[in-house]
Amino acid sequence: MKNILITGPAGIGKTTLIRRLSEIFKEFNPAGFYTSEITEDGNIAGYSVTNLFGDSKLLAHTSLKSKSVSGKYHIDIKGFEALLEAIFSRDKKTGLYFIDEIGKIECQSKKFCKLIGDLLNADKPLIASISEKGTGLIQEIKKREDVKLYEITSHNPEQRLKELTMEIRDLLLD
Repeated sequence: MKNILITGPAGIGKTTLIRRLSEIFKEFNPAGFYTSEITEDGNIAGYSVTNLFGDSKLLAHTSLKSKSVSGKYHIDIKGFEALLEAIFSRDKKTGLYFIDEIGKIECQSKKFCKLIGDLLNADKPLIASISEKGTGLIQEIKKREDVKLYEITSHNPEQRLKELTMEIRDLLLD
């Protein structure tokens, strides 16, 4: 199984795990992105998305003007898709992909949903965090036979990092 999904409750450390793994495997020229919370006055006001080279864009925010909405967040679909295009159009030498996260906000983008399908079907490993809860595409991805699901809890992040490092190394050396 070349597709590895990391799941767990919000705030448990999925993004941190993805970022650490992308650093560990940077010699394989990974392509992908991670999301970060934007907090204002102690509350989550939105999310930004950053590629593995450090280029960042606003993904969603409570004060954004947009017709695309997930909960209280308005989503910059065009900006998100432009970042995806920039990341995945130059991946010729990429050895693996990191996606944080396959979640409700990201799945508002049809291009993102198609990209995830393409990456899951590609011959290179995909390491992604995926929303613990979710319907539609999120549920379908978890049911695929070519994915291995790792749950992260407050008790096992370091153990999961070691397990995933070994598993990914094995995938890349196959």
